[in-house]
Amino acid sequence: MAADSGAFTNEDSESGEEEGKHVKPFTPEKAKEIIMSLQQPAIFCNMVFDWPAQHWTAKHLSEVLQGKQIRFRMGTKRTDTAPQFETTCSYVEATLEEFLTWNCDRSSISGPFRDYDHSKFWAYADYKYFVSLFEDKTDIFQDVMWSDFGFPGRNGQESTLWIGSMGAHTPCHLDTYGCNLVFQVQGRKRWHLFPPEDTPFLYPTRIPYEESSVFSKINVVNPDLKRFPQFWKARRHMVTLSPGQVLFVPRHWWHYVESIDPVTVSINSWIELEEDHQARVEEAITRMLVCALKTAENPHDTRAWLNPTEVEETSHEVNCRYLNGAVSAFLDHYGTSKVVETQAPSTDGEYVIKEELNVHSHMEVEQTSSHNLTLRTVKQEAASPFGPDLVPVIPGSQEPPSERGGMFESDGEDFVGKNGKRFGKLHYTKRQQMMSESENAVVEQIASNSTVAPSQSFISTDDLLDCLVNPQVTRIVAQLLIQGRSLRL
Repeated sequence: MAADSGAFTNEDSESGEEEGKHVKPFTPEKAKEIIMSLQQPAIFCNMVFDWPAQHWTAKHLSEVLQGKQIRFRMGTKRTDTAPQFETTCSYVEATLEEFLTWNCDRSSISGPFRDYDHSKFWAYADYKYFVSLFEDKTDIFQDVMWSDFGFPGRNGQESTLWIGSMGAHTPCHLDTYGCNLVFQVQGRKRWHLFPPEDTPFLYPTRIPYEESSVFSKINVVNPDLKRFPQFWKARRHMVTLSPGQVLFVPRHWWHYVESIDPVTVSINSWIELEEDHQARVEEAITRMLVCALKTAENPHDTRAWLNPTEVEETSHEVNCRYLNGAVSAFLDHYGTSKVVETQAPSTDGEYVIKEELNVHSHMEVEQTSSHNLTLRTVKQEAASPFGPDLVPVIPGSQEPPSERGGMFESDGEDFVGKNGKRFGKLHYTKRQQMMSESENAVVEQIASNSTVAPSQSFISTDDLLDCLVNPQVTRIVAQLLIQGRSLRL
C-alpha cells in the first residue's frame, strides 16, 4: 500500500512524540495551584525547555556582561563543624571571565584570585539581583518566564542569579518571607532541606544578622552532635537539582545548598505570600533588638555581626520607622476594625491567638501531635499531582555523619529527570505545624546555645539575642504589638 494512502506511519509517530515533548505538563494556573497549596519541596520537570535563560551558562554570561566586575564570596574547602557564615569569608571583585580562568586552575599571578589556591578555595557570586547586574541590558529580563508558573509579568526583574565553583555553598537557613522557585541552569546543586516544624532542632540564630534570613548554628553536613544534640531529630530531605529542573521550596523550609559540579548557575525568585505581612513585623522587631544590643556592645565594628549583604543604615531612629511602617502596613492590609484577641498562656505554656471576624487565621499557633502531622502529610501527598513531571523531595537517611564517614551522601535520593532588601522574597498555605516535643526542644536548644567552658560561664549578648529573637518569641511579640496598635485605632 502506498505511503500517501492515509496510513499512520512511524514518521507520524515520531513527529507526534516530538510534538508531545514540547507540551508543558502543567498550565500556569495548575502550577500556581500546586505552589500555593503544596507543603513539601518538589521538583518541576519539563517546564522551562523553551526559556531563553536555559542557555545562560557562565561562559555565555561572561560574554553578555562584557567585563563587568562582580563580587565573589571566597570560602575554604574545609570540613570542620562550624558553618562558614558570610562574615567569615573573604571577597574578590572580578569578571566572570577571570572567574572561569581561575576555576580552570589557570589563574594568573596578577589576577584578582591570585591569593586563592583553587584546590583550597571555592568562589560564589551569589545574590546577584538582575536589576543591578543587567541594569543596562533590561531586555534580558524576558529570558526568565515565571509566568509559566502562574505569576504573570514576573520575570528576571524579580529574580536573582547565583554562579559558583565546586564546593560553594550557603549556610543552612530559612527565609522568613515567601516561598522559593529555583531554576537550575548549569551544573548540579545538592539541597539539604528540613521542615519548619524541625526549627528547634536546627538551633536558629540571628547572628550574623540579615533581614529575612534565620541561620542555623549547625554545619548540617558535618554537625557537632555533642554541642547540638537535638539535631539528630531533624528530618533531612535531600535532592540533587539538575539543569532544566525547577525546585519549589515551601515557606519556612530550612535549606543548605552546595555546588557539586565545577561550575553551577541557577536563578531564583521568591514568591510573596499572605503570611509575609506579619513576617515583616517580626523582622522589624528582630532588626531593632539585634541592632540595638550589638551596636551597644561594639559600636565600631558592625561588620562582625552584620551580614555583608546588609547595607542599610542601622540607626535606632531608622529601625523605629521600619517597625512602625511594618505594623501600619499590616493593619492597612487587614483593616483596623479587625482586632486580634490574645489569650493567656494555655496549660502547656503555649500562647493561643484567637481571631475575631475570621481574620488572621495564619496567626494561630497550635501544637499538633506527630501522629496527626503524619496523617495530614499522607493525606496531602495522596491529593497532590506527583508524577514524572512533579517529583516530591522525600526524607533521606537519618544516620549521624560520625557513623557514615563525615559528609552526608545522597543515598540514592537524587532525581534526574525585598522592594527593600529581599522584599521580592516575599496565598494560601497551612499554618506552621509544631511537633509535640518542640517546646522542650526550644528550652534545650537555648540551654545548649549558652554552653561554654566552665572558665567562661557568662551570658553573652548573642546568648541573650538567641532567646529574645527566637522565631517563636518574635511571633508572639508581633501579635501583641499588632493587637495593641489596633485597639488604639
